[in-house]
Amino acid sequence: MIIDYLGTNEINGPLVVLKNIPGVANEEMVELRMDNGTVRQGRIVQMDRERLVVQVFQGTRGISLNNTRTRFLGHPIELPLSLEILGRTFDGAGRPIDGLGEVYSDLRRNINGLPMNPVCRTYPQNYICTGISSIDVLMTLIRGQKLPIFSGSGMSHNELAVQIARQARLTGSEDENFCIVFAAMGVKNDIADYFKRSFEEANVLHRVVMFQNLSSDPIVERILTPRCALTAAEYLAYEENMHVLVIMTDMTAYAEALREFSSSKGEIPGRKGYPGYLYSDLASLYERAGIVRGKQGSVTQLPILTMPNDDITHPVPDLTGYITEGQIVLDRSLNASGIYPPVAILPSLSRLMKDGIGENFTRADHAAVSGQVFASYAKVMDARSLASVIGEEELSEIDQKYLKFGRLFEQEVLKQGHHENRTIEESLNLCWRILSTLPRSELSRVENTMLEQYYRPEQGDTL
Repeated sequence: MIIDYLGTNEINGPLVVLKNIPGVANEEMVELRMDNGTVRQGRIVQMDRERLVVQVFQGTRGISLNNTRTRFLGHPIELPLSLEILGRTFDGAGRPIDGLGEVYSDLRRNINGLPMNPVCRTYPQNYICTGISSIDVLMTLIRGQKLPIFSGSGMSHNELAVQIARQARLTGSEDENFCIVFAAMGVKNDIADYFKRSFEEANVLHRVVMFQNLSSDPIVERILTPRCALTAAEYLAYEENMHVLVIMTDMTAYAEALREFSSSKGEIPGRKGYPGYLYSDLASLYERAGIVRGKQGSVTQLPILTMPNDDITHPVPDLTGYITEGQIVLDRSLNASGIYPPVAILPSLSRLMKDGIGENFTRADHAAVSGQVFASYAKVMDARSLASVIGEEELSEIDQKYLKFGRLFEQEVLKQGHHENRTIEESLNLCWRILSTLPRSELSRVENTMLEQYYRPEQGDTL
């Protein structure tokens, strides 16, 4: 039922307070018409007995307490959906901004989504190849997984996001049903242009759905952006049987918008001023990834967030780590030394990769190579710590071999060109070549049969 109401009771930042409005519901859409005829949109975000709070998307500047007409539309925020959204660019609230007109469809979905019955979930298997050796070999992205990237301010996470979106693919014929939903929150105009230009130059824009919320846009829309993106992803996955990779950057900008919005509502703050419900709010986004039994498609999430002061215990990365299934951590020291992508191996992991790699998925030696690289690189860190105390010349012969292994691994495996797309076979073979610089007795995580097949010390000698 559509209800019109004249006047407002209170205006506070982007919020308008009304009282004694019967027959409305939380998350309901609202239109506010001013004296000059302009119309602004909003939604009900809080209801307390006779008092309700409306969040105005375009801000409350110019809104009058007396003459503003408020219309309650009787439905939540909905996104029109069809296959026409592929290749299109939308703003944070789901409105087209690419000049190609509106999306006309009889199908409209609530952007808040529907709860996914845990019983109906299928355990994620099969991997998504990103073409990046460090990710594909050591922290493999599994279809239906949520695997965040923890970065720092000013690091190359935007370039990494673009490269993954450009190169990500499935194996076999399923790659034809693969697409990307890319959500950018709180980015500057030049970064937004960089994203779109990169996809156009790589000729992959036709399989990308972009949602952009600029830093100059209202923060209210920033809260809607990931929900619009995930609604589009769920439609493509569960209605059109596509495998969707959702890349969301930057989730810290989303959390800061949520903090500012919570403060304007007068809510009691929690850690570092973030609302106490930050965990459940993030979970409502991250848990929209997965595979549903009986559906052919899947939704995989790759959220990217910047850690303030590179602090991994900050509330946003801390809570994200609890909800998601692993993390990819970018290291500032590697970034400063010119290594791209600067993936820190030891604090990174993918908790689901063990069931999505191996003989039937990637290659039989994948798990053994991954475990051996982790073990060997951990010894590299120990050798470097010892060298910083006593000097590299005083190290034992085996420790010096580990230092050589570490340098080669960072320069040959971790370091990769922005347009270098490696297959999983190329990445595994490259790891074997670097592992061959170590004595065979040090490769304790690999079975002898695999060592006989892949260990080639003569290759290591040429490095």
